[in-house]
Amino acid sequence: MHSAGRIIAVCMSPTEGGPIKAVTEAVAIAGEGLRGDRYCATGAPSKTQLTLIESEVIDALNSELAKPLPVTAFRRNLVTEGVFLNSLVGVTFGVGEVQVQGIELCEPCAYLQDLLGVPDLVKRLTHKGGLRCEILEGGLIVRDNLVQYQL
Repeated sequence: MHSAGRIIAVCMSPTEGGPIKAVTEAVAIAGEGLRGDRYCATGAPSKTQLTLIESEVIDALNSELAKPLPVTAFRRNLVTEGVFLNSLVGVTFGVGEVQVQGIELCEPCAYLQDLLGVPDLVKRLTHKGGLRCEILEGGLIVRDNLVQYQL
């Protein structure tokens, strides 16, 4: 089965714990991360080189909250649309011209829960917090890039 979704946001922060900024594009460096992102600068392990989250998860959470959260609040590098990320653990797939390997689910943490002020965020996003990936082949990631994979 060949499937495709798309990237609707590219997000980065130059420092750990710093504000996340949405950008139109980012350079993915194989084995390192996104140029200018906090994890690339610190020599991140493979599982933190690139993080993704589904826009559908964000939309569902926002429909339950009194105060909707912007996509940058979730502190993931890429926001996807039309991709069930949980199915990509262990799968090599493309994000535009970049090749990545899904490593593990990116479970929510107490830090994010406290930062966003949503007391039950960890419970709400367990198994829905996104995907951690290793960058296998670098290149340019642009908003609206396709996410292509085969299961």
